[in-house]
Amino acid sequence: MRTAPTILHLDMDAFFASAEQASKPSLRGKAVVVGGLGPRGVVATASYEARVFGVHSAMPMAQARRRAPNAAYLVPRFGLYREVSEQVMLLLRALSPLVEPLSLDEAFVDLEAGGTAWDEVSARLAASRLRADIRAVTGLTGSVGLAASKMLAKIASEQAKPDGLVLIEPGTERALLAPMSVRTLPGVGPATGDHLRRAGITTVGELAEAGEDELVRMLGKAHGHALFAMALAHDDRPVVAERETKSVSVEDTYDVDIHDRVRVELEVARLADRCVRRLRGAGLSGRTIVLKVRRYDFSTLTRSETLRGPTDDPGVVREAAGRLLEGVDTTGGVRLLGVGVSGLADYTQEDLFAQAQASALGEAPADEQSADEPAERTPAEEEPAERRWPSGHDVRHAEHGHGWVQGSGLGRVTVRFETPYSEPGRVRTFRTDDPRLVPADPLPLVEWRPEEAQGPPEGSGPTAPDLGTGVPDPGSQASSEPASRPKSRSGGGGGDATSRP
Repeated sequence: MRTAPTILHLDMDAFFASAEQASKPSLRGKAVVVGGLGPRGVVATASYEARVFGVHSAMPMAQARRRAPNAAYLVPRFGLYREVSEQVMLLLRALSPLVEPLSLDEAFVDLEAGGTAWDEVSARLAASRLRADIRAVTGLTGSVGLAASKMLAKIASEQAKPDGLVLIEPGTERALLAPMSVRTLPGVGPATGDHLRRAGITTVGELAEAGEDELVRMLGKAHGHALFAMALAHDDRPVVAERETKSVSVEDTYDVDIHDRVRVELEVARLADRCVRRLRGAGLSGRTIVLKVRRYDFSTLTRSETLRGPTDDPGVVREAAGRLLEGVDTTGGVRLLGVGVSGLADYTQEDLFAQAQASALGEAPADEQSADEPAERTPAEEEPAERRWPSGHDVRHAEHGHGWVQGSGLGRVTVRFETPYSEPGRVRTFRTDDPRLVPADPLPLVEWRPEEAQGPPEGSGPTAPDLGTGVPDPGSQASSEPASRPKSRSGGGGGDATSRP
């Protein structure tokens, strides 16, 4: 078991909401909520300003609106979030070959494996430099925890929020954990927490005092052993650089239940095509097609079919999903549909019979028919004829330039014209079918000025000509700020801390 605090956990602060604030000057310092805006939508991320009102992730959007009626409510822009996430992951991979992403905004890094850190001083130096580089490259902030294990590093990053750094010193782990709630430990959810509470165990210290035998009796052998070890601050889980993808899937929740069987069939076919695009984007194929249907009464049905060999043919996946749908009763209404592919492989067994049949009919094979389709269309691109204008999404006007949608309805769309590098912009209203107004791609959150073009901060992301190592010289003093400040403002300030009991 390692003793040096060389496991780093990074958690970007209110990632989706912070990216929106950095992108939209008029929203900086204000309550921002990102998520599904329909009657059944849920909150994906809330800014810290919105959290003051009790808004949090996974909360029903209707409840969030009651708590924070004056907040800005925006539809997610996952394309932007993925781009920023990749910039951050590149910086992490410059520190070590062992980077374990947990989501778009969270990852573990083994600094010792990359030769970046070997003790408290070098670990703190590397983490400080990382935070400065993330700010320089993305304009956003991240909280960093350092410890000798993954469990403790994650706890440290939670203590560091927002925009801070916390290092848990070796030898202080048990004293630090003792007063914490048992829910702090990985694997202790609401059910296990309630079970332990009924037994009079509410803190990690009480968990350790209960003893291994008692925990095994209460929770079973595997869970009991694991929780007792964690209560003693023992966590030998390694940082795993690559996690095997087990499945690829897409799903949609509908604001109004779908009763029309033809519409359901069309939605399943559309989801199958989206799933295949995502599958191909990952360079994978799969043998098992999975259909998920959540009906009007919240009952969820899952059906699957295993093919003779792996495929990434959209026609094959569509047909299989259609066959699975035939056995599902949807007369009462459907609120959610999903299509997935599992049993993944990195090769494809072509359906030669299907191709031969298509050739005989003078048709292009299904894979050729969709070869030029984009990897994934945004809501505004899904049905361009409808001129949909999701709140928060980017637009460009022939006269006024770049802006974002504040809202739309009754044949009108309201746009605020501003960029990540401008002052708060003016608001104008147009007809939804105004030909001068078109959807646009998101702008980068950071704009490098001409004087910075020759020497952006080391490790400054994928747009830099040379990523660099991102590893500070152990003999030098690293500044907690980048050498040159980018033209981007996302607010917030933080600091470094050392956790002591």
